Amino acid sequence: MALFDSHSHIDVDVFDADRDAVMARARGAGVVGQLVPAISAAGWPHLRDVCTAFPGELHAAYGMHPMYLDDHRPEHLDQLREWLQDPGCVAVGEIGLDYFVETLDRERQQFYFDTQLRLAREFDLPVVVHARRAVDAVIASVKKVGGLRGIVHSFAGSAEQAEQLWKMGFLLGIGGPVTYERAQRLRGLVATMPLEQLVLETDSPDQPDAGWRGQRNEPERLTAILAAIAELRSESPEAIATATTANAMRLLRLSP
Repeated sequence: MALFDSHSHIDVDVFDADRDAVMARARGAGVVGQLVPAISAAGWPHLRDVCTAFPGELHAAYGMHPMYLDDHRPEHLDQLREWLQDPGCVAVGEIGLDYFVETLDRERQQFYFDTQLRLAREFDLPVVVHARRAVDAVIASVKKVGGLRGIVHSFAGSAEQAEQLWKMGFLLGIGGPVTYERAQRLRGLVATMPLEQLVLETDSPDQPDAGWRGQRNEPERLTAILAAIAELRSESPEAIATATTANAMRLLRLSP
């Protein structure tokens, strides 16, 4: 059974001491690929090095995360244009809008988000979108730029928003939160959404599943997310694994 983790920050420093072991555990769990989105320009070289060390398993996305707004500079957008032409780059990310953190300037977020969306369209790359309490604003931006496809990571919106995103060519990344009983709206959505719109993610090292709470998350925990979704949908884990892996690889234009 082959699984694809559509959102893993395995490049970050908390994995530096034991990354090989983390990767081995992931392989043992059936995780055959991971999409690794960037956070800020300072981390792009290290991200590339990590992905290069695991060819065919780790796939790089370069971008500027809205929560790290203080680290971003307009000249980084010029640099991003060059990084998106790197042979190992398969997506633009992690980009988006965060309205949960009230101190983040929304106008500056919008500037970086819109500019990166336009770069993604120019280079015909999918986007990996962070949309925390900002799904409507993200939908508006995607519509405004047009010609885009991608994943809305850690989706927490409504069924109506999910349908709008599906019609625009966007998949939904579902991870640890779906394993928590209190996440009733999300669990209801996952039970009924088109399987063709679903991709699995861990967001390692963050967002651990209910059985791993309080611990460093790892890609091998994708199996817990798979099990929860299979139960919610009354479908076999094998069928969901096959479909979600194919969804991710098709979006990223990766060969099986």
